Amino acid sequence: MEKNTTGHLEPTPALYGLIMNFTNDTYVTESSELEENEDSLAYQTSLAVILFVFTLATTLSNAFVIATIYQSKKLHTPANFLIASLAVTDLLVSILVMPICVLYTVSHTWTLGQVICDIWLSSDITCCTASILHLCVIALDRYWAITDAVEYSKKRTPARAAGMIATAWVIAICISLPPLFWRQVKAEELTECNVNTDHIFYTIYSTFGAFYIPTLLLIVLYGRIYVEARKIILKQSPKKVGKRLTSARLVTNSPGSVASTSPLQCGRHDTHSGDTGSLASENQVKVTVSDALLEKKRISAARERKATKTLGIILGAYIICWLPFFIYTLVVATCETCFYPELFDFFTWLGYLNSLINPIIYTMSNDDFKKAFHKLLRFRCCRS
Repeated sequence: MEKNTTGHLEPTPALYGLIMNFTNDTYVTESSELEENEDSLAYQTSLAVILFVFTLATTLSNAFVIATIYQSKKLHTPANFLIASLAVTDLLVSILVMPICVLYTVSHTWTLGQVICDIWLSSDITCCTASILHLCVIALDRYWAITDAVEYSKKRTPARAAGMIATAWVIAICISLPPLFWRQVKAEELTECNVNTDHIFYTIYSTFGAFYIPTLLLIVLYGRIYVEARKIILKQSPKKVGKRLTSARLVTNSPGSVASTSPLQCGRHDTHSGDTGSLASENQVKVTVSDALLEKKRISAARERKATKTLGIILGAYIICWLPFFIYTLVVATCETCFYPELFDFFTWLGYLNSLINPIIYTMSNDDFKKAFHKLLRFRCCRS
């Protein structure tokens, strides 16, 4: 500081420059922080909208499956009751689990308290596990229906389907209950809501019970279903070669068929040759000859391709959706430094995607479902 002619203190040039630099740095820092906050807010808003649309689509698709089965009496079969129960389970995931997960994923801070945290985690584990076990129940039902069609048709009752559904829910509840027994009530405010991975034995028990064992069962069952379905298709093929299928139709002014064409003769044999020729040229029967063996093989090959495609989509979608999550869960239980919240959130929502895919796969691969679904849509549109 220096004194001027009036005796007042003035800052030296060096001190003045230091003050100006500090002011500029503060302004730049505040501006960058403001830009970062705006970018973060835009990212959070976009993420919230995407996850909300995803949740809404899951809710509507499963609700439509339930409504379709309820409205169509033709679909009131034990096999479709299992699919309806799967839709109910996935609907619970979209109502009880996904909305809260949207809030937690966007904010990365838990603000709903300990009780809601415990309820949410239990609902998450129970509903997602029940959804996976429903896939096993449906696969088991299809396996018995193919391998023991006659006997199982007598046992395939709504009561049996209800028993299989109840078993899936009991197993799911048994997997979700243990964390509630060692829950610790914290005095400070809760900012995170995650399953405690300190109990490595529970992590192994839950992951194997909810995913690895059901996945192994699904692979074995669908493999056997494919093999048995192929055997049935091959048995239905005719063993005799040369059996013919013939179709005929009346054509006018036709020069003839490539396969075989015979004139249509009208009148008595003593008809003048000119008249007969004229009539034959005007009206002819086109006869198409095809081999029954080739036709049935073509139909069988088409069925086999459709069955293979459906089974591949079911297994592929399930494994792609849930395998990363359960592998990462085991890794985090053994390596604390390997936990990344963003990666965990991505794998979690990838698993929830299976609840959106399930109603699409299990209904769109069934012609009766598609017809009933379209009928329901037309009914809703007409009423509105």
